[in-house]
Amino acid sequence: MKKYKSKGLAFSWNDPTFRAIVYQIVVLGLLAGAVWYLVSNTMHNLEVRNIRSGFGFLDREAGFAIGESLIEYSPTDTYRRAILVGLLNTLSVSAAGIVLATLLGVVIGIARLSGNWLISRLAAVYVELLRNVPLLIQLFFWYALIVEMLPGPRQAAHPLPGVFLSNRGLRFPVIEGGSALWLMVGVFVALALTLIAHRRMQTRQRNTGVHNATWPLGVVLFVVLPLAGYFLGSGQPVLSVPELRGFNFAGGANVSPELTALLCGLVIYTSAFVAEIVRSGIAAVPKGQWEAAGSIGLGRSRALRLVVLPQALRIMIPPLTSTYLNLMKNSSLAVAIGYPDIVSIINTTLNQTGQAIEGVLIVMAAYLTVSLSISLFMNWYNRRIALVER
Repeated sequence: MKKYKSKGLAFSWNDPTFRAIVYQIVVLGLLAGAVWYLVSNTMHNLEVRNIRSGFGFLDREAGFAIGESLIEYSPTDTYRRAILVGLLNTLSVSAAGIVLATLLGVVIGIARLSGNWLISRLAAVYVELLRNVPLLIQLFFWYALIVEMLPGPRQAAHPLPGVFLSNRGLRFPVIEGGSALWLMVGVFVALALTLIAHRRMQTRQRNTGVHNATWPLGVVLFVVLPLAGYFLGSGQPVLSVPELRGFNFAGGANVSPELTALLCGLVIYTSAFVAEIVRSGIAAVPKGQWEAAGSIGLGRSRALRLVVLPQALRIMIPPLTSTYLNLMKNSSLAVAIGYPDIVSIINTTLNQTGQAIEGVLIVMAAYLTVSLSISLFMNWYNRRIALVER
């Protein structure tokens, strides 16, 4: 058999490999030149304006107040801590929005497939209306509705003892003085025990056919263990009840109108997209799966939960990942209604320090890190539930 030797690189324009290498070198050279021009021009402009570059400003005193914070913060703290407060606010809103939008979207998506004409049409109107109205407009709507429709603090609604609803937000009693760390330990232990119990229930069902619900045990664990951890922490627990003092309430915990409007807008807007993903995922499961589930005595609800949804989930995970990423990035619109997320705090920081480039880099790094973390988790879960080919 005749052997063919591969030809070496010919330094000729007629050689396609040589041309490809030249083109790549030219493109890389142009890209490097553009980057060098931008960096050098930026450094020159900063020098002309006597603006010091670098991240040393993070250790300086911030000097501004933040309305809502998950950790202790005062204007005498550093810019670093202020930015951390904004990041935690963004993460908390995004996490709550993802959970609530998923739950609401699943309900609306299933309602779109309902045999009841009225329910399916109402769900369709919900999806088509909210998907085609910009999120920023919806945020303005919810914020104006909360601020304009609710009464002031002196005329606040009093639905329950110690609970007040006004245009300053929702005030309710809260226990203070315990340890937040022990409370979080209780939450994680409850989550771990609930997952272990769920796995054992599944194993028992496969072996014996007996089905027992896990959620009652989970509810008990998530109530008892965090409370036990809270009271085991250092400090004497004290019940803080809201009281009207002057023009506002003092004491207790407060859910601000800005947070409420932001969550309403994000959840309702995103749930419309989740609903379409759920509807299309369920519709993609062959009809024979419904018939097979019915042939072994499963009702429609149990067939949906045990047979159809697990198969549809494999279809829904990729588009759900994009939807969750969009929700997290859309939370940056909080600056429009005054909620102190990371974008709002960075804007205040760069206005005071002039470190615009550093501030933008911090925001980009934060959103990039969170987005990649969500993508990694969703891709891991997608691989975990994927069918293994033989």
